[in-house]
Amino acid sequence: MTPETVLTIVRQSLEVGLLVAAPMLGAALVTGLVVGILQAATQVNEMTLSFIPKLVALFATLAVAGPWMLSTLVDFTRRLLTELPQLVG
Repeated sequence: MTPETVLTIVRQSLEVGLLVAAPMLGAALVTGLVVGILQAATQVNEMTLSFIPKLVALFATLAVAGPWMLSTLVDFTRRLLTELPQLVG
């Protein structure tokens, strides 16, 4: 296994990780921004007001994008394990 092969696998792993994490991070970012704007407009600074909507948004995003995220991870893992004997040998 050459250093270039290892770097390629690491790069692909990071890309898949970012691709899978993007929907959850995006949902948390948008929800936090909307709640922050509402808190600034109403001058209500309650911590649970920002936590609960983010939690609900993350669960909803996980319910919607969860199957896609899981299939992306499974495809990458399957491809990696299939190519592993050729990479080592």
